[in-house]
Amino acid sequence: MKTRATGQLGEKLAQNFLKKRGYRIVETNYRSRDGEVDIIVSKDGILVFVEVRAKSSRTFGTPEESITRRKKQKLILVAQDYVQTHGMQESPWRIDFVAVELDNTGKAVRIEQFEDAVGEE
Repeated sequence: MKTRATGQLGEKLAQNFLKKRGYRIVETNYRSRDGEVDIIVSKDGILVFVEVRAKSSRTFGTPEESITRRKKQKLILVAQDYVQTHGMQESPWRIDFVAVELDNTGKAVRIEQFEDAVGEE
């Protein structure tokens, strides 16, 4: 699979995975001047910014290993921008990662959520 197609499929699978876990999709592909977050969901009064990483091979590591310090910093800035521009500064929020591994036919072999995945470094 091509990288773009893998990413799009990963995001779709992640959305379905999160819905099944009781999350409500608020927005997808939110962009700010600092970057983009793939999915914004809510559950139990908590706003969750979700970065999806999908891979069809472990040649260059697992999906979650592909998140760099710089990407984490950008996600924090995007999340802060979102809560600021939507007047939600008092709302609790966090950043999660969803790792999606696909086989060569595009079937998910692993979907895993890492809650509160961006903490102090």
